[in-house]
Amino acid sequence: MLRWLIGGGREPQGLAEKSSVQTIGEEQIQNPYTELLVLKGHQDIVRFLVQIDDCRFASAGDDGIIFLWNAQTGEKLCELHGHTHKITAIAPFSSSDGTEEKTDLIITASADRTVIVWDCTSGRQVQKVSCFHSTVKCLTFLQRLNVWLSGGSDLCVWNRKLDLLCKTSHLTDADISALVELPKNCVAAAVGKELIIFRLSASNNGSEGWNVLEVKRLVDHQDNISSLVSVNDLTFVTGSHVGELIIWDALDWTKQASECNFWDSSVHPDVQPEIKLSQSPNETSVQHLTSDEECVFAAVGKGIYVYNLQMKRVIACQRTAHDSSVLHIEKLPNRQLISCSEDGSVRIWELREKQQLPAEPVPTGFFNMWGFGRANKQANQAAKKMQENTPVYFLELVGDLIGHSSAVQMFLYFGELGLATCSADHLIILWKDGERESSLRSLALFKKLAQNGDLQLK
Repeated sequence: MLRWLIGGGREPQGLAEKSSVQTIGEEQIQNPYTELLVLKGHQDIVRFLVQIDDCRFASAGDDGIIFLWNAQTGEKLCELHGHTHKITAIAPFSSSDGTEEKTDLIITASADRTVIVWDCTSGRQVQKVSCFHSTVKCLTFLQRLNVWLSGGSDLCVWNRKLDLLCKTSHLTDADISALVELPKNCVAAAVGKELIIFRLSASNNGSEGWNVLEVKRLVDHQDNISSLVSVNDLTFVTGSHVGELIIWDALDWTKQASECNFWDSSVHPDVQPEIKLSQSPNETSVQHLTSDEECVFAAVGKGIYVYNLQMKRVIACQRTAHDSSVLHIEKLPNRQLISCSEDGSVRIWELREKQQLPAEPVPTGFFNMWGFGRANKQANQAAKKMQENTPVYFLELVGDLIGHSSAVQMFLYFGELGLATCSADHLIILWKDGERESSLRSLALFKKLAQNGDLQLK
């Protein structure tokens, strides 16, 4: 295990080339992550990180092995062997249903067409299911119904012990790529370009049988859905490979707002335009979505965008946040965001309010509630008036974490314990608050000296 200073790793791919992305100097006074630990063990791309508890997490990827780690020390706690192909989905859950002692478990799916439940303390396999006809692409646990869902060519419903309760027939030529829980015992499944709403119900005859019923198909997207996220019990959001973002009502599944002009400089005139003959799908694809109760944060191509749910508009953006596609974005408890990219970089952004002069025009950039840009003159005037009375925000780069040499797939935020990132370079990096780590070392040294002093006195 190594301990480096930021900048001590190899130069990530793409950073040596001339770039239009915002840069930050060596003095990153607002970036606390001045130390890092490099965790080795994986032999292939590390695609997934999942938090188990306050100080443990699991990693998995294309080598089919799951590792458990201590987030404070970087210690490797356990290796879980059982899959023969790459991991395609991973999720944590607790075995406790109120009648037994709580046990931390994780569930993994693989391209070997198996699903395994693991005990995170002992490392043993609790259950293994091998009855799948295709690879499971996603796993989700429904708290309201106390059941598991797996998505692939079919939607399967399982109890906690992974007994199959029911399943759908083959849906379409496309597989289920993402699932999200909705109210009224429903789930939304992303299947190619379509969103399929299913309703789950237990049998009324007293048996343990379950039913899963398709109740609606939403066909508003023009291309495959690439990201699906729940905001709250009232709202969920989808994004597609051609840059469409749709805000949905979680109760009646109607479209509340939409946007498909992330890359259009006329929508964001405060951003320097780029002269291009055409738009590559990779430059407009919504790679990842996350949200809090106030905003939706979208990774679109190389950029990141902040959409306010109440204002129904983009309030801040960085069209070129990284040199390559942004793969993952998360909101921190404060007003900061973290993003990671195919270029190997991890960046910290702060959402700040722009100070405007009275005569300064406010940039446009609304999400159109009813369509894709068609609005009458009266609506435009009302929008302009509302815009003049609303604050304008911007994203400022406050930290640039250079350590990985290839695409950073995702990350986990552990608060004061730091940040964990995983990459195609087979490595996991724990980014640490340098001041906190220095204080901990000083405290440990002081305690050791005090103990030695007591021994000498005795």
